[in-house]
Amino acid sequence: MANLTAQSSRRWWRILALGTAAVLLTGASAPELSGLVVRYEHFAEDYPMEAGRSDPSRSREGWPGETPEGMARRKAELERIAAELDALDGATLTGEDRVNRDYLRELIGWRIEGIDFDERRFAFVAHEGFYNTPYSLARGLDVKSEAEARVWAERMRGIPRYFAEQRANLERGVATGWTHPGVVIDVAVAVLRNQIAVPAADDPMLASLTAYPAVRAEAQRLIEREIRPAQKAALAYIDGPYRAKARKELGIAAVLGGRAYYDFLLRYYTTTDLTAEQVHAMGLAEVQRIRAEMDKVIASTGFEGGFADWLRFLRTDPRFYATSREGLIEKYAAASKRIDGVLPRYFSVLPRQPFTIVPVPRELEEGYTTARGGGGGDFARGFAGTFVVNTSHLDQRPLYEVPALSLHEAAPGHHTHGALNNENPELPSFRRARDLLAFREGWALYAERLGHEMGVYRDAYEKFGSLSTEMWRACRMVVDTGIHVMGWSYAQARQCFAENTALADINIDTELARYIGAPGGAVAYKVGELKIVELRRRAEAALGARFDIRAFHDLILAQGQLPMTMLEAKVDAWIAARKRSGGEG
Repeated sequence: MANLTAQSSRRWWRILALGTAAVLLTGASAPELSGLVVRYEHFAEDYPMEAGRSDPSRSREGWPGETPEGMARRKAELERIAAELDALDGATLTGEDRVNRDYLRELIGWRIEGIDFDERRFAFVAHEGFYNTPYSLARGLDVKSEAEARVWAERMRGIPRYFAEQRANLERGVATGWTHPGVVIDVAVAVLRNQIAVPAADDPMLASLTAYPAVRAEAQRLIEREIRPAQKAALAYIDGPYRAKARKELGIAAVLGGRAYYDFLLRYYTTTDLTAEQVHAMGLAEVQRIRAEMDKVIASTGFEGGFADWLRFLRTDPRFYATSREGLIEKYAAASKRIDGVLPRYFSVLPRQPFTIVPVPRELEEGYTTARGGGGGDFARGFAGTFVVNTSHLDQRPLYEVPALSLHEAAPGHHTHGALNNENPELPSFRRARDLLAFREGWALYAERLGHEMGVYRDAYEKFGSLSTEMWRACRMVVDTGIHVMGWSYAQARQCFAENTALADINIDTELARYIGAPGGAVAYKVGELKIVELRRRAEAALGARFDIRAFHDLILAQGQLPMTMLEAKVDAWIAARKRSGGEG
């Protein structure tokens, strides 16, 4: 039965491929390319943290070597694979083989360039970092036997060594001037303090061991005797010697080689050759456009007062805020089910995998973003997708943003995209991974925009909430480039959000710490969304009445992830094929 199900799944995706004019070609890959893809995937398996992005089952395995020596070995293997990809005869590769070769080569190039910049010197970025890695892996565990429980408990023994390696990376950053500013350090310190404050018996790393009390007791002793001291040592170092050498400037361009690093990050995150100056100009144009749309929505309500008065009203009127953590989760659940009811009008292919909505763990919620969608879950292993909602500071979590965030993080945004990736056996694993922010986040932001067509936003407040979250992403383009290249102050960056969005103060500060700590990534959302919108408009103009919105969406989601230039080529080929076939297929 399992084989029959797998065969049916493959046939279903092949039918989808043919239904999109054979733009997604299937069948056996060229042997030479297949061998290199396998090599790359085996390479990833040697570094479980990287492999875990696309295969969470590897989360019980050893810790990666992120020392300079380990990264040098990683680079050498990547260079060998890259050289063999370059040596392939491009004339013999067609369809998806050529796409896979070109994308894998570009992906490897980015990996090598990141290693050359010695990115591991930044071992944390605000609420994300090495100190969260054990917890992230623990949440992905599916322990089904005592033997598996012991494997995880044994792996936990490596956490102190892993922390020591990351401290050495941070020390190398201090020695070379590659440190974070204080605003990023503040968040890291808060996260570590919250983790340390949890009694060892309640530590989330033990959650999967409940059915195996002897193993759990052993792991708890390990937390008390070795892991907590390692966490305390990390906290003492980051809040002490590291903070003393904190970067005074907010922007990465201030460090040696920082501008070149930022330019690389823009290429990687946007998958384009856009410069920081071009991205900044695009962001300013979007801010102006969205602000005009906001003014129209405000006028439709009959509100008397200026824009600042309107924002003050939204931020302070109790009707717009939940009164309990459970109540906020219920609002997200209701919005998600309302969205489910209209999805079939816009998608002919939807995932089998459901998702659940859960609060951000208490030890992580301080400094954590408002909401976040997972990668779609794992049907085979019995894991639903996860939509995580921050239920702290309820007076800072406006309900008028709930529909837009549900569209973005769950369906048809991240969950739908991730689950379809997982359920598509025709995609190699590196195209199912979550590496390309421009594609992944661009699609999710497009999903927010689609909510207007779908009728998801029921009143002026929810429509404004959608525009506010879109403005949030437009301001990111302006603020990220402003901070990291143009020398903006914290006050300048904050002003863009405070004057143009309905974001609460805590959300603005959380987001700014994130952008300062992780340069470049914040701009990818809008760059990707604008490209998808451009491609849809191109298809609508070219096909007229023959344009099929469901087929267009199915085409985009069938790609897994691709750089924007490759996605554009896919859509152009699809348009040409539908023209030839009269709109069928």
